[in-house]
Amino acid sequence: MSDEAVAPEVTAGAVDAQAAEGVAAIAGARAVDLLEDAESTYLGKQSFLANVKAAMKHLDPERRREVGAALNRARGSLEQAAATRRAELLADERRERLAAERLDLTEGLGRARVGHAHVVTQTWERLEDVFCGMGYTVADGPEVETDWFNFEALNLPRAHPARSMWDTLYLDASGLDGVEDGELVLRTHTSPVQIRTMLRAVREGWGPPIYVVCPGRVYRRDTADATHLPVFHQIEGLVIDRNISMADLSGTIEAFTKAYFGEDMTSRLRPSYFPFTEPSAEFDVSAPDGSWLELGGSGMVHPNVLRAGGLDPEEWSGFAFGFGIDRLAKIRHAVDDLREYMSNDIRFLAQF
Repeated sequence: MSDEAVAPEVTAGAVDAQAAEGVAAIAGARAVDLLEDAESTYLGKQSFLANVKAAMKHLDPERRREVGAALNRARGSLEQAAATRRAELLADERRERLAAERLDLTEGLGRARVGHAHVVTQTWERLEDVFCGMGYTVADGPEVETDWFNFEALNLPRAHPARSMWDTLYLDASGLDGVEDGELVLRTHTSPVQIRTMLRAVREGWGPPIYVVCPGRVYRRDTADATHLPVFHQIEGLVIDRNISMADLSGTIEAFTKAYFGEDMTSRLRPSYFPFTEPSAEFDVSAPDGSWLELGGSGMVHPNVLRAGGLDPEEWSGFAFGFGIDRLAKIRHAVDDLREYMSNDIRFLAQF
């Protein structure tokens, strides 16, 4: 079913009803494989909730906020029901094994254990759910970018000294019509998606206003160590509307902090510098011991970036923010070394 076909039917009530139906189906599953089928039906990529999430971009802002909040509730209740039912079924299986008079170790163990999403993917999807619940839609873009989208449109011309902040991987463009050597890069951040979103909104006539988050994989010429990876993941937010201010940015970061980390957490902004925002700020979140953890960068979208996106800075203003998904998972789960994400060690992965 297409996004456009789903959109008119999307209501918070419909999402709540689907969640209730799914919870009942999960609770009634009499075996682990039947439970997995129910999870796929109600939480999988082809589920009603997945279609609703994809269709949210067609909703008006008020309805989007209501449906987004319902999606968060639905996902939480379904995941909790599945976890509870799985624990019950596994406990039943253990009791049956212990009651058997003998164990024939030459026999097969039956259905193989089914894996689950990687901890970074889980964090990525949870972040999308949180921001969709705040009224945002999800945007994406190519991982191979032109120099213009990756740098120049973001107020980083070729002679800009801040280009040294990004260790860029350039691609061989020989044989490609209209593309010169040095023009193609593996994107160093997800910020090019902001430019593409603004241009598309103007071209297609659906915005501004623009409220999007842009998650994705990015690349740097870095040596892997405990705190760096050459391939990692970022999520960025972009808001473009009339009369947007730093107060709106601060309130959004605070709302996100409480929605993701919990009501007892808070955030703060510290002055900083980024070429594509002015003014710019780093944002931190509080830690249980009273210290602060640096999470990402933010600021008001620079007028030159708005112009590159086809927007008049005299009419529109906005803010942007971004942070690393891998680092956020590291903080949330107390992971000591980012290289563990790439190790494929089942002892590490099974913890999540």
